Amino acid sequence: MTLTIIFFILLIGVLVLVHEFGHFFVAKKLGIRVDEFAFGFPPRLFSFIRGGTRYALNLLPIGGYVKIFGEAGEGEGQKDSFISRTAGQRALVIVAGVVMNLILAWVFFSIGSGFGMPAAVTAKNEARVQNARVGIIAVDEGSPAKLADLRFGDTVINIESGGEKAEIREVDDLQKFIAAHLGEEVSLHIERGKEALVKKVVPRQVPPEGEGPLGIALAKICIIQTPWFLAWWEGLKLVALSTAAIAVGFAGLFKDLLTTGRVSADISGPVGIFLFAREFSELGFIYLLQLAALLSVNLAILNALPFPALDGGRLLFLAIEKVKGSKVDQRVEKAIHTAGFIILILLMVAVTYRDIARIF
Repeated sequence: MTLTIIFFILLIGVLVLVHEFGHFFVAKKLGIRVDEFAFGFPPRLFSFIRGGTRYALNLLPIGGYVKIFGEAGEGEGQKDSFISRTAGQRALVIVAGVVMNLILAWVFFSIGSGFGMPAAVTAKNEARVQNARVGIIAVDEGSPAKLADLRFGDTVINIESGGEKAEIREVDDLQKFIAAHLGEEVSLHIERGKEALVKKVVPRQVPPEGEGPLGIALAKICIIQTPWFLAWWEGLKLVALSTAAIAVGFAGLFKDLLTTGRVSADISGPVGIFLFAREFSELGFIYLLQLAALLSVNLAILNALPFPALDGGRLLFLAIEKVKGSKVDQRVEKAIHTAGFIILILLMVAVTYRDIARIF
């Protein structure tokens, strides 16, 4: 548990720091003054100044930040101020954080592809697959599988009930066995990472609509290793596919929020993400690397949303500036970003409360 907590804190720190580094790097390249670039949040442990920028290491290792001169509207008319630069240059500084998170995801996916990345067996990759196994890819809340502590990533080796036993080679093998033993206790022999476990569960005779007797989704899972000279290309494809899938997920989230006024149960805050990290850590390093890449893509898309306080919101104000031909009043823009930040914090608190309520 302790190692998972440390890993989780460092992971979030790296994702945020890489994002802030994007803003820092582009601002420096454009000759905009950067007052501070810090890892973690105060209190400050130590720092040094180089090239007019204070580089700091702070005590709380959750992310980091960059202070760019002129970001809050100060120094207008000064050459090294952010606010004095063209809309195009300011847009480059703003969008650089999103780009860096996508690049980091590309690196993680590429490394994972070179070592071997878990994937579902499809018609396209079936010829490259060896030793594929039936794995659990989703578990419904409140289902028999959830109560039995079956998890995402578990692979099912065999199943038995009342002296009858079956080896699981295909998804259909498991589904047929379960269908023949509804309402009876069955024992699933699974592998979770390097650990062999037996989970006892009673398949429901009348499951809720949209769920199966156990409350799990299954797929034939394999490890696909890409030659290292092609791993970068496979990593790039995975970034593109993940970006598209997560963008669609965000669109669905906002649709639900606007039509029902509720946040989807699939959305998790820091507590929920930590629980995912704990489960992934039990499956092995490659799963953690895959999770890190997906979180980096998530952070990129989240920041690209045209909402106040986010990078996308700042880009929206630049677009308004271009349309109206003059800068938006800095006091108005600052007030709107502050309001957006408060809304985001309240949303985060609500999601975190729901994550904690699920645990207890």
